[in-house]
Amino acid sequence: MAASNGLEGVLLGMGNPLLDISAVVDEDKHLPMYDELSSKGNVEYIAGGATQNSIRVAQWMLQTPGATSYMGCIGKDKYGEEMKSAAKAAGVTAHYYEDEAAPTGTCAVCVVGGERSLIANLSAANCYKSEHLKKPENWALVEKAKYIYIAGFFLTVSPESIQLVAEHAAASNKVFLMNLSAPFICEFFRDAQEKVLPYADYIFGNETEARIFSKVRGWETENVEEIALKISQLPLASGKQKRIAVITQGADPVVVAEDGKVKTFPVILLPKEKLVDTNGAGDAFVGGFLSQLVQGKSIEDCVKAGCYAANVIIQQSGCTYPEKPDFN
Repeated sequence: MAASNGLEGVLLGMGNPLLDISAVVDEDKHLPMYDELSSKGNVEYIAGGATQNSIRVAQWMLQTPGATSYMGCIGKDKYGEEMKSAAKAAGVTAHYYEDEAAPTGTCAVCVVGGERSLIANLSAANCYKSEHLKKPENWALVEKAKYIYIAGFFLTVSPESIQLVAEHAAASNKVFLMNLSAPFICEFFRDAQEKVLPYADYIFGNETEARIFSKVRGWETENVEEIALKISQLPLASGKQKRIAVITQGADPVVVAEDGKVKTFPVILLPKEKLVDTNGAGDAFVGGFLSQLVQGKSIEDCVKAGCYAANVIIQQSGCTYPEKPDFN
């Protein structure tokens, strides 16, 4: 079903798809964990991985079938089939590259007495090839999208694919967005990151990632507002006018740096007894933010939607959400 409000295919995400296999367990000595979890009666399959989480949340917030699309690599196996049906159920147009040799990436989510432990196995998610991106039916998703979002984790898999879409965005006057994603990306994949960041119109991250980013560059400041400002002022690729840096800080205000100025926005505070699980909160924030950005809303509205989405997700188990958003 196509979007009728001009939002069809407006947002594309590319990343490392991981099938979250979530179950309540009685102990945490689970090996072989993935198959054992799958055999439990109460198992949930969630189309996960950082970028895919953000895209699913944006899709949920937009409530417009086909508004979002996603690419990444899965295996030709039962978990790959689960991933495809989970993405479809979420309303996301997913064009997965299916690797013949590697199994679908999984993340075992064991819930013991309300506490979770996560064990990720990237497998096929590590095997994405730019040849898949270049196929006409897949490049068509890039052509159609006006906003392209990629988490930093994908730098470890296919920097070539990122470069292709980043350059396309610059040449076509589209909005390209990146996430710092993890301290180790800022430290150990700095060269790949440096190559693509000039193309990023928006850079997201949290306070830990921002501080590591600053440290790696020798900026000698741990002040998140100062760091956000410096990130927003990093060099831009030709054709790019300005950059906005958006840094979340858990329960502390969201920091936004734009045009040489810094603004902070309070988050929605949640009573401790309502907190179920903070996993996926950052991904959800980005998804909420993107859902308003693609509709041309103000930064304030984008942040508000991001905070709303994160607040919903932390009251759920895993990166899941109720049937419809209650955001206005």
